[in-house]
Amino acid sequence: MADLHDTPLPWSTRLWFAFACFFRVLFDPGFAARAWQAREAVAALPPAEPPEPARLEPARDGAAPPRPEAAKAAPEEPAPAAPAAPTAPAAPAVSSALQLLALLQREGRLVDFLEQDIASFGDADVGVAARMVHEGCRKALRGHAKLAPVRGEDEGARVTLEAGYNPAEVKLIGNVSGSAPYRGVLRHRGWRAVELSLPTPIAGHDASVIAPAEVEL
Repeated sequence: MADLHDTPLPWSTRLWFAFACFFRVLFDPGFAARAWQAREAVAALPPAEPPEPARLEPARDGAAPPRPEAAKAAPEEPAPAAPAAPTAPAAPAVSSALQLLALLQREGRLVDFLEQDIASFGDADVGVAARMVHEGCRKALRGHAKLAPVRGEDEGARVTLEAGYNPAEVKLIGNVSGSAPYRGVLRHRGWRAVELSLPTPIAGHDASVIAPAEVEL
């Protein structure tokens, strides 16, 4: 396996990969668990041990030391085999994440809103802009994705998490101690992606262009 530190990824590739991993981890609990396990396994790999150098046998009393080319090296003990590195999950395609981002930009101007410096705007102006972004992004999300809550209880309800619960589906917050079963109050129901339907890109489509530049004539 090549050393990941040899060739740094360019900024544009890291941007696409970050968006791809963000949405994949957000909508795919299994991928999130595998990525977390791979991260811990790679960090725990021990460094490879170099083999011991060969040693020459000492010459007997009264005998000439052997010539370097005739000297026999002591048999080397085989170096302990390094543990096999875990197979990293295949990198997800970034086109779907970029398509979804482009839809949020087209319908709700999400990227424009996030990239705008709003420090100098009043709360009323920000509120009006946020309402427009919310309306457009909600339209795009509901038009291309079907979401469902992870938990069926109402927020504020008392819940019990038995041993063996899925930590990818439920996050413990507050004063966490001891072991399951846990009893607490549901503060957020969570979201699960049930279906994702994105437009089929046409030939020659560049998914990295989130929004084209506009020139008025």
